[in-house]
Amino acid sequence: MALKKIEQRKKRWSFIILFVISFLWLLPIVWVISTSFKSEAEAVSGGLNLIPRDFTLASYRYIFTDDQHNVLHYVFNSMRAAGLHTGLYLVVASLAAYAYGILKFRGRDKLFWALVATMMIPVVMNLVPLYSLMITFQWLNSLQALVVPGLGGVFGIFLLRQFNLGIPRDIIESAQIDGANHFQIYLRLILPLTKPALVVVALFAFMANWNEYLWPLVVLSDDTHRTLPVGLALMQGNYNIYYSRLMAATTVSMIPVMALFMFAQRYFIKGITMTGSKG
Repeated sequence: MALKKIEQRKKRWSFIILFVISFLWLLPIVWVISTSFKSEAEAVSGGLNLIPRDFTLASYRYIFTDDQHNVLHYVFNSMRAAGLHTGLYLVVASLAAYAYGILKFRGRDKLFWALVATMMIPVVMNLVPLYSLMITFQWLNSLQALVVPGLGGVFGIFLLRQFNLGIPRDIIESAQIDGANHFQIYLRLILPLTKPALVVVALFAFMANWNEYLWPLVVLSDDTHRTLPVGLALMQGNYNIYYSRLMAATTVSMIPVMALFMFAQRYFIKGITMTGSKG
């Protein structure tokens, strides 16, 4: 009886702690959304007023019709760049993970852990070499500059490789006995079994490209391919900041990522805990 009360008390405190953390995490998001529906005068008046006194859609009308900083244009550029990057990265990472997790060759593990060690190198250190490559390939101010450089990311390879190691070797050997080559095993066996991990990797790759600010700022010089984070920064202006418009644009920028996360959240636990076997 005493143990049952202790367990109930633990659950109660766990719920309270999680509720407080969730509230603190959601409060800034709710404030951003609320401010986007306020008039500019109310937005700069100060105070934590979560319910707009003067509800208006003026900020949304402005950001969708402004010729200088059109948010829909920035959203389209970000969606295109992040979507292409995610698709190509899944191909590169899954093939590399297949090589490091399934194939056997001399020095495989040493080479893999040397690759993982590169994750400790700060990203900013690659800025100048990557920029030099963009000049050499004549990719400055182009879609390729937003899509290609991030394809060497190691995290997705690491996650998929660990997932591949959990796939029973009997399944792969049975496919080889049936005459399947490595490409057939990768395409018809490994990809279906690693679907939860692929979804997790896709979400991280999409979010990383979607939220990237420094690299697009460096390689893009005009508005043709300018992405949303850079566009949001430019909307602040040098002297005046229209907070309601900025919060409206920020709210719009959250929608695609939140929708993608809601679709993929059920794969997170699967992607981490599944061994890859189907039973």
